Formats: sequence, structure tokens, C-alpha cells
Amino acid sequence: MCMGVATSNSVLVITFANEKLHEFGDSYRAALQAGYIRVRPVLMTALAMIIGMIPMALGLGEGGEQNAPLGRAIIGGLILATVGTLFLSRPYL
Repeated sequence: MCMGVATSNSVLVITFANEKLHEFGDSYRAALQAGYIRVRPVLMTALAMIIGMIPMALGLGEGGEQNAPLGRAIIGGLILATVGTLFLSRPYL
């Protein structure tokens, strides 16, 4: 789940940056424009998934302690993947 959301967010930013690169002709300006415009959709997607995983990560209920580590790992992975998508993908455009 985590890799799927991270990949789709990265594809969203990179595709938009490539469109802006053809429009502007400057990779730095295209990367800044893509990061600025696509930050909200990326954050909304990641936050929806993180908020949805909170009940699983808390491990409430009978047998919930078995799935709690998985929920925590997904939340941590999504946070790191979102930061990576928004800040680390810019130099590679």
C-alpha cells in the first residue's frame, strides 16, 4: 500500500513537471512550479491514507495488537515517502 501511494504521488509530480518543462524550457522553474502546484494533492492523498491507518496502528480491540506494527510501518513509510516525493524528486527533473 505504501509503495503504491508513494509511486502514484511521484508520478503525479514528475508528469506535471515534464509538462511544465515543455512549456517553460527551464527545468528548475518547471520543478518549482510542479512542487508548488502539486503539493496539495500529494499531501491530501498521503494524509487520507495516514488517517485511515491510525485505528489499525493503535491496535484497539480484540486481536488488534497483531496488526498494530503493520499500521505503524505504513504510517512511517507514507510520511517518509511523501517527504521524499516533495523534496527529493526535484533535483532529478
